[in-house]
Amino acid sequence: MTDLVRQMDLADKPIGIICHGGLVAISAGIVKGCRATGSLGIKDDLVNAGATWVDEAAFREENLVWGRVVADIPAFCRELISLLVGN
Repeated sequence: MTDLVRQMDLADKPIGIICHGGLVAISAGIVKGCRATGSLGIKDDLVNAGATWVDEAAFREENLVWGRVVADIPAFCRELISLLVGN
């Protein structure tokens, strides 16, 4: 899975990351230097991996769409769809 995520990122393909999904992004080595969010339980992990923590429901960082938690799924889906349709 981490290799797939890494290859998708290298190809600049859309990647959706929500809740604890940031742990996969960390293991794939794709978070260093970017803004990131997720559940508070992985905040320190993201920061220690070189990301800048952002406390927002959902946002895009280049080809990555980040969301915090289940309650933020509507905002996450809006960002992901916007990326997929090219807005």
